[in-house]
This record gives sequence, C-alpha cells and structure tokens, in this order.
Amino acid sequence: MPRFAANLTMMFTEWPFLDRFDAAADAGFRAVEYLFPYDHAPDAVAARLQRNRLTQALFNMPPGDWAAGERGLAALAGRCAELTAGVATALRYAEATGCRRLHLMAGLADPADPAAASRYRDAVLHAADALGGRGIDLMLEPINGRDMPGYFLNDFAAAERWIAGLGRSNVKLQFDLYHCQILHGDVTMALRRLIPLTGHVQIASVPARDEPDGGELNWPFLFAELDRLGYDGFVGCEYRPRGGTLDGLGWFAAHRDRQDPAG
Repeated sequence: MPRFAANLTMMFTEWPFLDRFDAAADAGFRAVEYLFPYDHAPDAVAARLQRNRLTQALFNMPPGDWAAGERGLAALAGRCAELTAGVATALRYAEATGCRRLHLMAGLADPADPAAASRYRDAVLHAADALGGRGIDLMLEPINGRDMPGYFLNDFAAAERWIAGLGRSNVKLQFDLYHCQILHGDVTMALRRLIPLTGHVQIASVPARDEPDGGELNWPFLFAELDRLGYDGFVGCEYRPRGGTLDGLGWFAAHRDRQDPAG
C-alpha cells in the first residue's frame, strides 16, 4: 500500500502554512512534503511535525529568487557560493525535521550547453557529498517544459544518465508521474525501468494537475504497480485540489487507515 505524503504547498492552502500540518494529520495523512520551509524557523516546523506525529518526507533546497522566476541554481553561472549556502541551510532544516530526502532544483538553463552541464555536475556532487555525510538522499527531478519552460533537467533518460554517471549512491530519482506522462508517456514502463533508482514518487492527474482520481492515467492500476514493484518510499501528493482540499480526498479514503509513517 503506497504511503502518501500531503504536499502542503499545494494542498490545505485554506489554512496558514503551519496549520496545514494539523489539517493534514486530521485528514489521515502520516507524512508531508512541501516546496520550501524557509519562511518559518526550523524549530517551528519541527514542532508541528512532532505534535501531529508526522514524518517529513521531502522538501526542496533554496531555489534562488523564486518570486523573480528562478527555479534552482545548480546549472547557473556565478551562483556557486549561494548554492553552497543553500545546501547548508537545507541541512539545518533537515536536521530539525528528521527529513531524509532533499531535492536540488537544476534551474533554467540549456541542457545542451556544456558549461551549464559542468556547473550542474559540480553542484550535484557537492550537494550529494554534503548530504551523504548526514545519511540523507539527494533527489533529482525531471520537470516538464509546459509547467516550467527552460528547465535544465527536462528528460527522464537524462536524469537516469546523470544518476548512473555521478557515482554517488545517495543520488536518487524523484519520479513525478505527472511530469513523466507529459514528457514521455508510457509511465508504467518507465516505472518498471527506473524504480531501482527512485527515492521518491509524486503524483497528480494529467493534464489538470488535480486529484489523482481521473484524467488520462489509471490511478488504481499505478498504485498497485508501485506495490508490485516493491516500492516502499513515499508518494507525494503534489496536486492542486479542484475545490476545497477536504472535499477532494475521496480518492484517499480507501488508503487512509492503512498509512504507515515509517521511513
């Protein structure tokens, strides 16, 4: 049975951010993820996790100036010092929250540019080594160009090559089924090939990016496929509810009482 993590950036937005932890736990989730925690002190986030007995499944490292349109720093020129500081910041939050997976965003850059590729390699290696010393996995996520035009890591085969070539056992694939379907289709076969490299899974319907209860993917089949493949990590619910978050949790009802937070 998949272990679902509510994405508190997209779900439960009817509540202020810290109150979303309480709302997710009340709805039956035993784990959470989000994009960024950095507007709140690490201890404040940790306190909400602890009082609700929630596991922190994942969050992103600082992405640069998000409001100005930046989507990560790893492949960008002249941002090495900022990236290094961001890794250190993310580790402070990971230590406070017990999070064992951090996502490094690549940034907006041409994947065919050798200089961008060299910067990306150096950034991933630096982050992987810093995290590996703390027993934390580094996630790399391919993101489709419809949602994020110009993103450097925009291909699952490229992510597979990066992970295989970097030589770091704690570098894993963040497999978002929504992005995979838009980029390539054939999600089930991609899962079967890439599950050994996968450290985190995310879901949303295609094309609307709302609840995983419709659209062009067969969600009961895919949830069962994750079980058949022996995937025991978290499945992040990175979707935008069509209406109220609680009103859209009918899909989750069959799984609510079987959630195991371990891991």
